[in-house]
Amino acid sequence: MTDISTSVNAFLLVYAGLFPIVNPVGSAPIFLRLTQYNADQRGMLARGVASNSFLLLLGSLFIGSHLLEFFGITLPIVRIAGGLVVAAFGWKMLHAGEQPDDRPSAPDAKPGTPVDTFYPLTMPLTVGPGSISVAVTLGSQRPPSSEGLTQLALLGGSAIAGLAAIALTIYVCYRYAGGVVALLGERGTNVVMRLSAFILFCIGIQIIWNGYLSLTTAVT
Repeated sequence: MTDISTSVNAFLLVYAGLFPIVNPVGSAPIFLRLTQYNADQRGMLARGVASNSFLLLLGSLFIGSHLLEFFGITLPIVRIAGGLVVAAFGWKMLHAGEQPDDRPSAPDAKPGTPVDTFYPLTMPLTVGPGSISVAVTLGSQRPPSSEGLTQLALLGGSAIAGLAAIALTIYVCYRYAGGVVALLGERGTNVVMRLSAFILFCIGIQIIWNGYLSLTTAVT
């Protein structure tokens, strides 16, 4: 039961931490405009963006914090600094406009113009610097190796499942972008993003607290 609870918590941490920054609901209108002349290929484009986003976030989650450690930055410091970044994003989104970090304006498209699934649809529209920094910070929350390979594999699988859920959400929101925009409307989209921003802010504070506890334990 403890393993199941831990796995569920790891899944929710990844999904809830990335959803407000990736913001597939808020990005759906921009995706819709960028692909307005490619309606027949919109499903394929949505699938490509979801796959690219999954791989990009996967690398950030499992490799990003190791790169920082390679440069001599310890995990507690990574957690505190990353938590500050996450909390700052959440605070900004909670009090600012509808486009939280690095959403580009949609360029003018022409009929028959092919759309690249990586730029600008994947990066920076869907996964930008903010999303990558959050993924790196969440990756720094991995438990120490002393907890055992089984526990590490369990948490790793839950984190991957969280990323897969994010990718699936991206695909659904982009594939049915027209319906999502019509269903939620401007007010509904704003409500969803405000709630998500508050959750993100709380996650950032929790990560800061975990980093502080790790730092004080190491010092004492």
